[in-house]
Amino acid sequence: MSLSVVLATFNEEDRIGECLTSIKDIADEIVVVDGRSTDRTAEIAKSFGAKVKVVENEYIFHINKQKAVDLATKDWVLQLDADEIVSVELLSEIKTAIKSKQYNGYYIPRKNYFLGHRMKKGGQYPDPVIRLFKKGKGRFPQKSVHEQIMIDGNVGTLKNELLHYPYQTLSEYWEKAVRYSHLTAREMAQANAKKNLVTALNYLLLKPTFTFLNLFIRHQGFVDGIYGFLFAYLSGIQLQIALFKYFYGKNLD
Repeated sequence: MSLSVVLATFNEEDRIGECLTSIKDIADEIVVVDGRSTDRTAEIAKSFGAKVKVVENEYIFHINKQKAVDLATKDWVLQLDADEIVSVELLSEIKTAIKSKQYNGYYIPRKNYFLGHRMKKGGQYPDPVIRLFKKGKGRFPQKSVHEQIMIDGNVGTLKNELLHYPYQTLSEYWEKAVRYSHLTAREMAQANAKKNLVTALNYLLLKPTFTFLNLFIRHQGFVDGIYGFLFAYLSGIQLQIALFKYFYGKNLD
């Protein structure tokens, strides 16, 4: 069984090298769809022998991820983000999994890191994501920022974790938060949410409060101390940003 490793990227020169190093010994091909990066992302990917296709950078990043999946030519597909690293243990497990005929896809648990801290709770662990699947059996819905790959057939679960480093600094968190809030504002526009007091209270107070309590209390984010508090608090603020973008933004396309 052969394996394609596919990524969608945008300005990931500081991370993509470590990501591709982690899978270079298992990948029969590497496919990168790059959203017109202004740094050395594409150049670094090519140094690993990747097939690189440059396209427009989409707000719904899963559109470019699906383009990368479509370009894959091998029997199995491993979809990664540039801020993820495949552990040695997971690498070995993937080799075994793609030889099996029992499943068409696999959930992979993730170890998420926030500001350098490994998150143990707050909905951030084990954080299973479908990333490994047979070619032609998996597809992104391409509708929202937080979505799973849809698998045609049975789905199994691997034991070893994918290491995920999405937010190394607060500025990096805010950069992605602004992007995600834009997508939430677009979803509000598509649903024709009324621009009234009820919607304002919902996104200024109710939804952010629920998000914070859900992550910090229900999912025990308090176990991670100040990191758990910050993550839950900032997750709620994203909804408030989305409200202002929807009420006062001029271009949500």
